[in-house]
Amino acid sequence: MKHSIRFVIVLMFIQLNVAQEKVDSAMMANIRAEGWDRSQVKDILWYLSDVYGPRLAGSPQYTAAANWAVGKMKEIGLQNAHLEQWGPFGKSWELKKFSATVIGRQVQPLISYPKAWSPGLKGRVEADVVYLNVDSLSQLDTYKGKLKGKFVLLSKSGVVNAYWKPLAARETDSSLLEMANADIPRGRGGRNLRMSDAARQTALLNYEKWQLLMKENVAGVLTATFSTRNVGGSVAVQQAYVPNHPDTAFNSPYRVSAQSSKAPQIPPQIEVGAEHYNRLFRLVQKGEKVKLAVELEVTMSAKDEDSYNVIGEIPGGDLKDEVVMIGGHFDSWHGGTGATDNATGSAVCLEAMRILKTLGAKPRRTIRIGLWGAEEQGLLGSAAYVKQHFGTRDSLKPEAEKIAAYFNNDNGSGKVRGMYMQGNEAVRPIFRAWLAPFKDMDASTLTLQNTGGTDHLSFDAVGIPGFQFIQDPIEYETRTHHTTMDLFDRSPEEDLKQAAILMAAFAYDAAMRNEKLPHKQDMRPARNN
Repeated sequence: MKHSIRFVIVLMFIQLNVAQEKVDSAMMANIRAEGWDRSQVKDILWYLSDVYGPRLAGSPQYTAAANWAVGKMKEIGLQNAHLEQWGPFGKSWELKKFSATVIGRQVQPLISYPKAWSPGLKGRVEADVVYLNVDSLSQLDTYKGKLKGKFVLLSKSGVVNAYWKPLAARETDSSLLEMANADIPRGRGGRNLRMSDAARQTALLNYEKWQLLMKENVAGVLTATFSTRNVGGSVAVQQAYVPNHPDTAFNSPYRVSAQSSKAPQIPPQIEVGAEHYNRLFRLVQKGEKVKLAVELEVTMSAKDEDSYNVIGEIPGGDLKDEVVMIGGHFDSWHGGTGATDNATGSAVCLEAMRILKTLGAKPRRTIRIGLWGAEEQGLLGSAAYVKQHFGTRDSLKPEAEKIAAYFNNDNGSGKVRGMYMQGNEAVRPIFRAWLAPFKDMDASTLTLQNTGGTDHLSFDAVGIPGFQFIQDPIEYETRTHHTTMDLFDRSPEEDLKQAAILMAAFAYDAAMRNEKLPHKQDMRPARNN
């Protein structure tokens, strides 16, 4: 009975607030017309991907793109457009030249890509290819003195399956209904970071393999992953691997990454497309004499350097000291041009600001855009911004009381289907009213579910209402995410238009409310004892 009464009260609260939530219908119509009929989102995306991509965190390409974005903000008419420094981030890295050719009974270019922050090679290196066939620590001794100057296959071979399912998809009615019906996710308590004995032995073996590779001074290390994103000519590539002892905790200050100046001298590292890796593996295992000719030229700074977020705003009116923020991450990996991850989100936010400025919007609160650096390395840019401006959950700064909401776009190129409410039931009637003018655009799902891995989490972590839009997956997880296929052509223009319209609408609605958005409250039914 208690649960039923609570449900009725919540339902009445939602219905009352939907009725009370005011939406400027004329402004919503204008946002739709400007964003649909005179959109510049695809042009912005082209600059960020084809012209300035990729935008690896800390690289010269990232800095050049960030400076372009500041110029674009000023062109749009935003105020206080600037690069906001944070750091140190790590070493700058830039790929200058790469080629890899298999030399055996036939000569074949190798579908592959160097990992970020991999060292380079001195000129063209031609060397034998071997497989480090080790399943126990005792077997490592058999390779001592035998690997110097060779290219080493480190991964086992894998199975490459046919594409039995389409690579591209939209959210289905059933999946959206499941999201809408989801309850507030319940916490699972403290996370157990202690490894099992078997997992520790596997991690220790991998660590010792890398110690051997570094001592042997190998020419390079080749790896492959076996997923839909690393097959069919695509290569899923991120940062070079740095061996950390398995007893070094993930949050330990002694744990280092490839971009850190504290990283040890690691061998050049190359990720290979699955089919080409399997061929190399089979040839070597069958006793064929195979060589690899590689050119790999990079520039990398010796010391850790700072990075930048890109900031601009539309000043508010009577509530100008309060802020509504929109954003997405600006950095990318280096294999493609960072189009769907996340030039699309950055372009959507820039276009949303352009729409509002073009319409002469006069928001009550200041609307601020933040394009974040080094999201791919752990939400570093947005976390630095939140800490600098708003503090921490246990020590909030006065500025934290002035931020009304943050809205993020970073789940590929798909159109918006609704909003992850991050367990904040109190915003449901508000968002329902805001989505109503766009019901024909297929964006109506509101879910209490959380979504991870995006910059709204930096805001949510300190109690600020931070949200990520639900988006159609398209080919994000199956093809483009962190791969060489993350390109301009994989971004449907109509989806980007729709996403920019909704971003502009949400920013404007949040800026015009009498009250800031409500913070999270636990709306779960009380447990019976």
